[in-house]
Parts: sequence; structure tokens; C-alpha cells
Amino acid sequence: MARRPEPVDAAAPPWPAPRLNPRLVGHEAAERTLLAAFAGGKLPHAWLIAGPRGIGKATLAHRFARFLLAGDPGGGLFGGPTSLETDMTVSAVHRVAAGGHPDLRLVQRSLNERGRLRTEIVVEDVRELGQFMRLTPAEGGWRVAVIDAADEMNRNAANAVLKILEEPPPRSLLLLVAHAPGRLLPTIRSRCRRLMLHALPEDTVVSLIGDYLPDVAVEERAALARLADGSIGRALALARAGGLELYGGMVALLAGLPSLDVAAAHAFADRVSRRGEEGDSDYRTVAFLLDWWLMSLIRHGAVGDEPPPLVKREAGVRDRLLARAGLDRWMQVWEKVAHLFARADAINLDRKQVVLGSFLALQAVTR
Repeated sequence: MARRPEPVDAAAPPWPAPRLNPRLVGHEAAERTLLAAFAGGKLPHAWLIAGPRGIGKATLAHRFARFLLAGDPGGGLFGGPTSLETDMTVSAVHRVAAGGHPDLRLVQRSLNERGRLRTEIVVEDVRELGQFMRLTPAEGGWRVAVIDAADEMNRNAANAVLKILEEPPPRSLLLLVAHAPGRLLPTIRSRCRRLMLHALPEDTVVSLIGDYLPDVAVEERAALARLADGSIGRALALARAGGLELYGGMVALLAGLPSLDVAAAHAFADRVSRRGEEGDSDYRTVAFLLDWWLMSLIRHGAVGDEPPPLVKREAGVRDRLLARAGLDRWMQVWEKVAHLFARADAINLDRKQVVLGSFLALQAVTR
């Protein structure tokens, strides 16, 4: 199955990057687990921090890195630190946030020779990581590396990281952030202690949207939170990308099936297939929204769990379409549409034809 598409925020986000973000909401249990391992003197050499995209995994990893590199806070759980929170004005903490601490490395996807972000973490991105981890900590504490996201490593990069995990240096810590840990090598997973983070409650996402994007209307925040499936990062990206407007246009086409408004479909595909940052945002957001809607239709058909309508004309659409085709056929068309969008990225297919082809596939299954 292809990777699930994600909405793209084309504009500079108004919320801090994980290394700069002092705030973590909804993951107090995970924080206590890390704190207890540290206080007990039994800190594993590697943690696999896993869970859905955009819920705070990288923020937690950097929060723990700041805690360790700020210097030994001393004590245990009683009489010692009760959270991973650190003073962002302290020199070591400030250098971690600024990316200038000598005992911290962040591994992410890099730019290729054409200046575009790679689709995976390559071996060149991790080549120096083993040497870095084996060095004596410059400030006498820990060496910490954050890999975000570890499930984006290709085979060669993963094998290079595996060598570090097989012979971990003392006073070193690897924090592997993973959206889909099942894509990691089993030998990597087996050498890490897993820390599973879960999707945020809907009311938490609604509240955070109000904090970060107060201009978003109150009635829209709940709809964005529901589309985001407990991911604040995804909800904010949808808000900034005009996700609800795009969702409304998409649902208007779905509501007309099996009679597809061809002129409206062409206009919609034209709009979302433009190149450039804004076009990329619209196209990838529609890819996510269409995937989300088909998943919700299949879930409703399987267990009767129909979400309330988020836009006009949506009420009853799933029931009507499910009456025209069995659940197995909807599973097939969902996989077909997902494959079509994934193939478009892989071989640079015409985006307009990908969007039109998806709606035509949906029309075909309803006839």
C-alpha cells in the first residue's frame, strides 16, 4: 500500500519547529516514562518514538534532548525533576534550540543536487553519525542524535544506523522518530525501546488550533480537528492550505455521483494541479482529503461509523454511494486512487489527469 498522502502548508507556519517548541500537550505519560528511565539510571541507548504524523513526536524528542544536554538536573523522581521542561534562556538549552549545541545532531531528509528536498533519508545524511556518537561529549554529558523521521531512511541509511545500534557508544542516545515504525528494519526496532504516542483528543486539537491560528473561525476548528484525526500538525496544515474550502469542492463533486459534473471536475482539477508552492499545497491537500473521505466511507460501510457532515451536501452521500457498490469494490477503488497519486509522484504524471482520473474511477464504481 502506498504511503498515505499528507496536506502541505505552503506558507511559513506560525508555530515553532520541534527544536524550538517548549510546549508539549497530551503526552504526559510518555514524558513520565522518559523521566523515570533517566531518574532510574537505566536509560536505553535508543528510543523509537512512534505514532501518527503531526502529534508531537519530534517535539518530545527535542524536549528530551534539551533536558539531557542542559546538564544533570540531579535527584530522582522525588526531590528531583518532575517534567522534562527546561529554561529556554539557559545557554545549553538555547544552543540546542538554535541547532548549535556540539553534542546534538539532527538527521532529516536533505536537499538533492537540484536543491529539492529528497523523498528519503540517504546514507550521506547519516554517514558521519557513527563518528559523532563515538566522540567524547564536548560538554561532559551526553551525545544525542534525533532522526526525524527514521521510517524515511532508505536501506543503506538504515544499515548505517543499525551499525551504531549494534555497538552503542557510552553516554550516547539515539532518538528515532517514526510515523510508520513497521517500515523500519526489524533489527532496528528490536534494538530500541519503543515509546508509542497516540493521536490527540479532538478537543485538544480544537484548543491548539485556536492558540496557533486564532483567526480560524470557531465552527471551522472542530471540522479541521475531525479531518486531522487527532494530529495538530495536520490540522494546522489543512487550515493554512484552505482545506475546508477544498473539501467542500471535492464533496460537491462526490455528491453528484454517479452523474459527474464534467465541467466542474475539470475546473476543480485545473485549480488544484497548478505548479509552484500554492499548487503543490492544493494538490497534496486534495490527495489527503480524498484518501480521508474514502477511508471514512469504507469505515462507515464496515462498522456503521458515519462522521457528521462537515460541509453542505455531504449528509447521506456515503449511504447513497454504498448502496450502489459493495464494500469490496470501494476497497479496490480506494487502493486504485492511492496508487494513482503515488505513481504520479514517482514518475511525474500530469496532475490534472491524476485528479480527473480519480473522480472518473469513483464514477465508474457507482455505475
